[in-house]
Order: sequence, then C-alpha cells, then structure tokens
Amino acid sequence: MGYFELNNGVKVPALGFGTYQMPPAITEENVAKAINLGYRSIDTAQNYGNEAEVGAAVNGSGVSRDDLFVTSKTQTSGYKTTLRGIDESLRSAQLDYFDLMIIHWPTIDNSGTYKALEEAYQAGKLRAIGVSNFNSSKVQKLIDRAEVKPMIDQIETDVYWQQNKMHKFLNQNNILHESWAPLGEGLSPVLSEPAIIRIAEKYQKSTAQVILRFLTQQHIMVIPKSTNPVHIAENLNVFDFKLTDDELDIIKSLDQGHSGVNWPSSMGQEAY
Repeated sequence: MGYFELNNGVKVPALGFGTYQMPPAITEENVAKAINLGYRSIDTAQNYGNEAEVGAAVNGSGVSRDDLFVTSKTQTSGYKTTLRGIDESLRSAQLDYFDLMIIHWPTIDNSGTYKALEEAYQAGKLRAIGVSNFNSSKVQKLIDRAEVKPMIDQIETDVYWQQNKMHKFLNQNNILHESWAPLGEGLSPVLSEPAIIRIAEKYQKSTAQVILRFLTQQHIMVIPKSTNPVHIAENLNVFDFKLTDDELDIIKSLDQGHSGVNWPSSMGQEAY
C-alpha cells in the first residue's frame, strides 16, 4: 500500500474503499471484506446513510483503530448545525474520532461550516479536515479566512477529466488532491479505452488497475467503490507495477477537460 502525507503530518493511504450509493444492508459486509483484504482507508458520508455500518465493520475488524483511516462528509450548512452533525455521525458510527471530515459540497455558509470542522479538529474529534467539490476560488476563500488550512479537496477526477488546473492549484497550496469516481462509476466508457487496454495487457492488469495506478502516480488519492469481490481485490492490487513516463503521457493525452459522465444536474464538480 502506498501512502501520502497531509499538510498536518497525518499519513493517509493512497487508495481507499468507497461506499457511495452502497445500501446500508450490505455496507458492513463489504467494508469488512475490504478491510480483510488489506484496505485501510474507508470513505463514507452523512448523506450516504451508512456511517453506522461502516463504523460497525471498523470496530469488528480486529484491525487496530490506529491503522485505519475513516473519512466522512458533512451535509449541513453553518457552524452550529455542522457541530451537531459531527457529533451525531460519531455516535452513529460508534467511533471516538474520524480521521478525516470534509464539507461534502459548497454550502450557503462555507465559512461557518468549516469553522465547525476546525473546532472539532482542535478538540481531537477529527484528525484532518478538508472539502469536496470546491473549485479554486472557494478553496482560496477558506484558506484566507481559516485558522486550519484544508488538508484535502475531494473532486471528480478520472482519465477523461484529470483536473490539471485544480491539481496544480492544490499542489501549490499543499492540499492533497483526492479523486471521487476514479473509474467513472460504471457510467463512463473509460474502462474500454483502447489505449488503456493495451497498457493493461502489457502488465497483465485490468484497465481499472491501470487507471488507479495512473492516478496514484500523479499523487492523487483514490477511493474506488465496488461490491464485486473480484473487483474489490483487484482495485487494491495496483502497487506492484509502475507506469513508464511514455505510458503516463499516453494516458494524459486522453484528458477531455470535462466530466465523461452524464451526471444529474445536482452532481459534478464546479469548474476550476
């Protein structure tokens, strides 16, 4: 497993297990399976409705809590409601702390919402804080006002939308770039991209494994989701090969500069 280091010194697995749209009834089983296979980072959110099941899998895993990195996301806006929401999430998950809590989407009151994260961080309820789906101007406003600099921005990123401008901005500000939907959530043709198929054949890997390796080699954290046992295992097994500079360039050339997925109007990352 590869690791990245956040700007507060906390180390985070480069690859984690996502639980977006995973029904609570099957979440605990799948998260437990992922942890047993070697995943050490688990991503959930308040509006996924499965924090309790993620927490149950973490607590029942037999793996030291110190070795696991659990992320959740707020769905509230404003200081007081976000503070309450963090405590409710911790109670639901039966955890003493989250390793990372991020603002899920820009809110009416980003400043107040982030202030609640800062307070929870300073109280030891969160080991790291950040944002999701924030463009550069919104991130910069937080940086200008915050006591604690955001540590992560989780944004839609895949081969067809490599987020080059945001990636450069985040690197310049020592904020880790994290990808959601790195494999297009099954709604993109990226897994059948001919250039990636050719590279995958060379390494005897799946196209999904090549994509995940490409992103992690760009210093981008990824959280692929699957309920298929074969895919869950495959997605983790991407650190035993390294793409060459030429192969990286081939994949970089596939960038379209926009999402390759036809998301509902409420989804998607704002432009840089």
